[in-house]
Amino acid sequence: METMRSFFSSGKTRDITFRIDHLNKLRKAINDNMPAIENALKNDLGKSPEESYLTEIQILLDEIHYQVSHLKRWSKPKLVKSGLALFPSKSQIVLEPYGLVLIIAPWNYPFQLLLNPLIGAIAAGNCAVVKPSNQALHTAVVSEKIIQSVFDRDYVRVVRGDRAELDWLLDYQFDYLFFTGSPATGRHIMQKAARNLCPVTLELGGKSPCIVSSSANIELAAKRIAFGKFINAGQTCVAPDYILVQKECKQALIDGLKQAINSFFGTNCQSSPHYGRILSDRFFNRLISLMNTSGGTIVAGGETDRSQRYIAPTLIEQPSLDSMLMQEEIFGPLLPILEYTTLDEAIAFVNAHNKPLALYYFGDKKEGDYVLSHTSSGGSCINDTILHVANKYLPFGGVGESGMGKYHGKCSFDLFSHHRAVVSSSGWFDLAAKYPPYKHIGVLKKIL
Repeated sequence: METMRSFFSSGKTRDITFRIDHLNKLRKAINDNMPAIENALKNDLGKSPEESYLTEIQILLDEIHYQVSHLKRWSKPKLVKSGLALFPSKSQIVLEPYGLVLIIAPWNYPFQLLLNPLIGAIAAGNCAVVKPSNQALHTAVVSEKIIQSVFDRDYVRVVRGDRAELDWLLDYQFDYLFFTGSPATGRHIMQKAARNLCPVTLELGGKSPCIVSSSANIELAAKRIAFGKFINAGQTCVAPDYILVQKECKQALIDGLKQAINSFFGTNCQSSPHYGRILSDRFFNRLISLMNTSGGTIVAGGETDRSQRYIAPTLIEQPSLDSMLMQEEIFGPLLPILEYTTLDEAIAFVNAHNKPLALYYFGDKKEGDYVLSHTSSGGSCINDTILHVANKYLPFGGVGESGMGKYHGKCSFDLFSHHRAVVSSSGWFDLAAKYPPYKHIGVLKKIL
C-alpha cells in the first residue's frame, strides 16, 4: 500500500499520455493472449470461444478503444458559469483521480468484469488493486499474467485469494471501492468501507423480470428471451430471472422458447459446444434444489449431469410464489413462467419486489413506455434482453437492492474521477459589498 501510494504521488498517472500508453498495452496484451483467455473461460464455465469473444473479450477491446479515443477531451477542465455574485471570477470543474482504487470481481464473467472497471480506473489516472474471483481459477491466473505484463506492480497489483484475503484488503484505506457480486456480499463490503469513509460502487443483481404482452411478436420474443437467459448457462446478472406472460399467449411463448432452445443448442444441449456449465458443485447443488422445490411444472428441460455440472435449459410453469426459486436470484438456466391478465397486474407484481438490475418488456411500444414509467430498474430493454449492457454510450448499474453507481464508457471515466470545483478570482476588482458590515446588502439583493 505504501509503495503504491508513493507511485501515485509521483504524478505519473496524471499524465494523459501515460494512461493512454498503458491502455494500448493492455489492448495488445488481450489480443496476444486471446487463445489463453478463451481456454481459461472454457475450463471455468464451459464457454465457447465465440461466446467468450462476444461477451468478454470484444467488450473490453471496444471499451479501451473508446476510452483512448476520448480521454484527452474528457480530461480537460470544464468551464462553468460563475454568476454575478462571484464576479470577476472564473469557475471550472477539474477532473482528478481519486488515488488508490480497489476492484473486486465476480466469477460469472471473470475476465470482463475484472478488467472493465480497471480500464475506467486507469483512464481516470488511478492506481488499482484488483482482486479476481478465485472461484474462476483458470481465468484468474490468465488475468494476473496479463496485468503483470502491462503494469508495474506499484501501479496495478493483483491480489488473489478467498474471503479471508478480501476482508484483509477491506481493512486498508482505499480512496475508492468497486465491487461486482451479490447483494449479501455487497452489504458486507459497504459496512467495511464505511469504517474508512471510502466511497463505493456496488454492481449487484436481483430478480430481473421479463413481461410479455399478447401484442408482442411471440416467436421473436421467445428467441430473444432464450438468448438472454441461457447465455453463460444463465449465470448472468442481467438475465431474465422470470417471465410474466399474458395468459392468452402463454402456451405460444412456451412453444417458442422450446423452438429457440432447440435452434441454439440442438436437440441435445449437453453436446452443444455453445452451451456452458455451472461453475461449481455448490452452485450446481443449489440450482438442483431450486428446481426440485419450485412447486411448478417442468415443461422443458430438467435434465442434469452432476459429473459435468450440466443443467439443461429448463422452463418451469407456474412455480409457487413462496418457493426459493421465486424468492432468490436464480443465476442459472432455470426460467420460471407466470401468467398475468392485465398489464397493471404485471406491473404491480414487479413493484411488490425489490428494484431489479434489469427489466424487459415485449409488446407494443406504447405499452412498453407505460411499463417503464410505472416501474424502476437499473436498466431496461423494450423488445429485447441484455443488449443495453453492451452499449458503451449507456450507463450500466443498479438501483436500490440491485446496486449503486454507473459505469461503462464515459460513465466509467466520470465514476473514477473526483470532480473538483475550482474558482479563480481576479485581483483587478474586489466587490466591497460582500464584506462586513454589509452596508450595501440592499443593493446586492436587487442585483442578485
